[in-house]
Amino acid sequence: MTSEGDQRGRAAEQLWAAWRDGYRLDAVAAADRPGDLAEGMAVQLAVETLAGPGYGWKIAATGPGGQAFLGVDGPLAGRLLERFQHQNGDTVPADTLHMGVAEAEFAFVLGADLEPAEVRSVDDVLAAVGAVHLAIELPDSRYERFDQVGGPQLVADAACAGRMIIGREVREWAEVDLVRHPVSLRVGPAAEHGSGELVLGDPRKALHWLAIELPRLGTRLRAGELIATGSTTKPLPIRPGDEVVADFGELGTVRARIAG
Repeated sequence: MTSEGDQRGRAAEQLWAAWRDGYRLDAVAAADRPGDLAEGMAVQLAVETLAGPGYGWKIAATGPGGQAFLGVDGPLAGRLLERFQHQNGDTVPADTLHMGVAEAEFAFVLGADLEPAEVRSVDDVLAAVGAVHLAIELPDSRYERFDQVGGPQLVADAACAGRMIIGREVREWAEVDLVRHPVSLRVGPAAEHGSGELVLGDPRKALHWLAIELPRLGTRLRAGELIATGSTTKPLPIRPGDEVVADFGELGTVRARIAG
């Protein structure tokens, strides 16, 4: 008789093999496929045991457009893996560009663990924040048709986590109106403009959502973790050789080049 742990492990092996070797899955094998978001998270955390340590989380589908495109009715939580973390100005390998887009994001770093029983309001969560950074996300998926596999399989695949470029710290972040602060994303001559309002109405509310959602899925937020809260503009297409610039005005810029 096959146990849930066996199914979880096999699903994780399928996803990590596709991630590691650069090929795409139609779907997780039917016998091993997660049936709900909690099962998807269990697979996601099993992928981490194969891929190496994580350092935080990303939130996908934080706007109605992204949710409609992916066929989900709410945001999704994905683990960020250390091996795919980059710093401002890095040249990033062009090996995970199946989705082929870039996003400009606000990323919170926790200064303390968040105990689920203590998370009631946005202020409860903000009290645990130690820093805010500017970031560029290059999301990706291990599914050929990631818009058709559904929420549980997307969560199993770390909610389309790819590479993350971490920029400067915003020291006076508590005084910044993250909802209205203008953000521009540029890739070559193409540009998109937006603000934190596109991130569930407020990036801080997105962080609060994650603090509530993760315990429902069997895990929680911990001190030192970075949480990328979602795209502040419409994503822009990227190709090998492109330079990506996320401009947060007076707060600073984040840059990355896609290897040619």
